[in-house]
Formats: sequence, C-alpha cells, structure tokens
Amino acid sequence: MTTQPPSSEWHFTDDVDEFLARAGDFLHSRPDLHTVHLTVTAQLRRRGPRAYGDDPPFFGFLARGDGSVAAALLHTPPYTLNVTRLTPDGTEALAERLLALGHPVPGICAENATAEAFVAAWARRTGAPGKLSELQRLYRLAELTPPAPAPEGRARVADGSDRDLLIRWHQGFVADAGLQGGGRDAADWADFRLSYGGVTLWETPDGIPVSMAGVTLAVAGQVRVAPVYTPRELRGRGYAGAVTAEVSRAAVAAGAAEVLLFTDLANPTSNALYQRIGYRPVADWAVYEFGAAC
Repeated sequence: MTTQPPSSEWHFTDDVDEFLARAGDFLHSRPDLHTVHLTVTAQLRRRGPRAYGDDPPFFGFLARGDGSVAAALLHTPPYTLNVTRLTPDGTEALAERLLALGHPVPGICAENATAEAFVAAWARRTGAPGKLSELQRLYRLAELTPPAPAPEGRARVADGSDRDLLIRWHQGFVADAGLQGGGRDAADWADFRLSYGGVTLWETPDGIPVSMAGVTLAVAGQVRVAPVYTPRELRGRGYAGAVTAEVSRAAVAAGAAEVLLFTDLANPTSNALYQRIGYRPVADWAVYEFGAAC
C-alpha cells in the first residue's frame, strides 16, 4: 500500500514572534538561503513593525501534516514578497491562498525556479503579467583574498560624526540601485546601523571617506554585506574592494560562520570584484513585479 505524504497548508500572521516560533527552526536550517528572512525579522524585532514602511509586515509558513515547516514567506510593504524555495504544489497553494485573502502582491523575490513558477501561477489566476526587474546572485565568502595592492588609506568603523555622510550615501545607493519603494528612510537606516557599528568606511590618508560597506546583524551564524557604495566620481580606484574585504574580515573575526552578499547580475564589475576577493556563488535569485491584469 502506498503511503500518502502528509498534507501541507499555508498559515499567515502579522506577528514576527509567532512567525519565528513556528518557522525559526526551518530558517536556521539553511542560514545562507534564508538570509533575508533571518536578517529582516531580526531588525523587525529590534526596531518594531514599522522598520521598513508604514504598512505592517506579513509572514507565512507552509506547515506539513506533522507540524514541520517546509517553506516561508516574508512581506514588508512596499517591497516584493520574499519566498523561500517551493515545490510546484506549494507554489500553486500559495498563489491560491494569497488571492483568497486579497493580500496585495506587488511582486516576488525568490530563487529563480520558485520565482518563475509563482509568476506563472499568479498570471493564470489574475491575468497580471510578471515583469522581470532584476537577476541577483547570492555569494558566500570562501577564503578571503584582500586586494593587492590595496588603495592608499585605511578602514574604520563609522561613528556618530559620520551620520550625515551615511544619510547622503544611503540615498545615493538607493538612487543608483533603483530600489523599489525608494528604500527605508535614510536617517533611520543610518541611526540603526550606527547603533551596532554596522558600517565601515574606507578613508584616504588625509581622513576623507571615499567608500562604505555595511553589514547586517549576525543571526544564526550568518551576516550579509550590504550595502556597498562608492560615489560615482570616486569609482574605479579600488576603494569598494578594499572596504568590502575589511568588513568581511571583521565579520569573520567577530565569529560569523558565513559571510554573504547579493549582487545584481547586470553589473559584471561588482560580480568580478567579489569573486576576486574570495566570494563564491551559492544560488541565483529573480525579482519580478506584477503589472495590471490585461
């Protein structure tokens, strides 16, 4: 007699603690693939439900019949849904449930196969086409190889005196990256990162900052380098590689088991740079946005 696998069902909540109580073990099982869910929920717990926007966050988890969790969903409006790897059945069920709930779905960010499957499932039900807006690659630090020769200058952790600079540079990063929704308030972002030493600057020998690299809070042994930014007029001088190598070194020294970062695959310069200093590909992601139904 064939034994049927236990049935699975999606559950949703706006309570980050409830979400982590149910899905936390699943997220910790692959800190690399679940880095966004881990770091975003850590910030929501520390900064409150409005950390990413005026609308409350929305969470989901796919529970098997035995109570274990097979997948998870995170949505911090106005950004796209961020979904972990799904089977075809889980994808179809998610599209069905979100439509039944009337939950807004501006887009999806997930590993390529999951993102493509969800876009197709959503279009079949709503007629809303998915438009590919970005292809990303997740990298993990293997063996750090600092750039040689390094540019003149040194790295230092940003402090309160750098607040205005961080605000301007965060705004510049958001503009250059074309981030959906315009990104979080730059002042809030700067204050939060300064609260735990989450930005490192590269400065010239005369003390002028020329590049920055941020790092997320450590969760489940992993941290993610983000953002990396050099003003346009200062690019091409090795500053981004130097500051990224330093923030990566510091993360390992502080005990991080995994140091991760995402790149935009449309930018061959940054992809080549991170591989030169020791980052290796883990998986590819796709970001789709949904237009109006035809």
